[in-house]
Amino acid sequence: MKTLKAVIVEDSRLARNELKELLKVHQEIELVGEAENVDEGFELITKVNPDLLFLDINMPEKDGFELLEMLDDVPITIFTTAFDDYAIKSFEYNAFDYLLKPISQKRFSNSITKVIEKSTSEPNSTEKNAGLRLDKQIFIKDGEQCWLVKVQDISLFEIVGNYTRVFFDSNTPLIYKSLAQIEEKLPSDVFFRANRQQIININHVKKVVSWFNGKLKIEMNSGEEIEISRRQSYIFKDQLSF
Repeated sequence: MKTLKAVIVEDSRLARNELKELLKVHQEIELVGEAENVDEGFELITKVNPDLLFLDINMPEKDGFELLEMLDDVPITIFTTAFDDYAIKSFEYNAFDYLLKPISQKRFSNSITKVIEKSTSEPNSTEKNAGLRLDKQIFIKDGEQCWLVKVQDISLFEIVGNYTRVFFDSNTPLIYKSLAQIEEKLPSDVFFRANRQQIININHVKKVVSWFNGKLKIEMNSGEEIEISRRQSYIFKDQLSF
């Protein structure tokens, strides 16, 4: 299997050294960088595009959750912290794992084994571009609730004032990004701009029916009904026809 690139974002030099020692017995993981705060971590992750992130939660100025919020494309994330009261919150973020300091070699190795299993079970792509692959996960925060969700699991984006509502599973959080900002990152062969207000994931479409004035009406698997504008209806039919 390919070597997985990892970065450490941790304000304690001692804790960073501890993680590096633990990684020495795992040749499948290559440490490609480390950072001691969120801003440095953001620059590092943007530059090296790692597969795996070891992330401390409680750091000065900005915490680990804020780093995830800054990223468009979130690596597999393992939280590392000395404070076990963060555990429940971290799993609300759908973190891959949570390691409590001091970290034992056995516990660490179990986590790495799960990382490797996950990476080998998902589509392998080394393509680097500004867009988001369907198998990649993004971080979404709305108030105190947070999620790491795969792009392919999002069925709909919808404008709500200055915000955009994101539909996945039974969740509909609001994010402070425009639909245009979101659209330019999405795979264009799967996500379709239905109208000025909405982008749909065509893999989540249940039914398409003819509507008035040459328009189409979409019923999503989740039950939402989307009206495609007349211009976009022609494009939709052209793209999805033989």
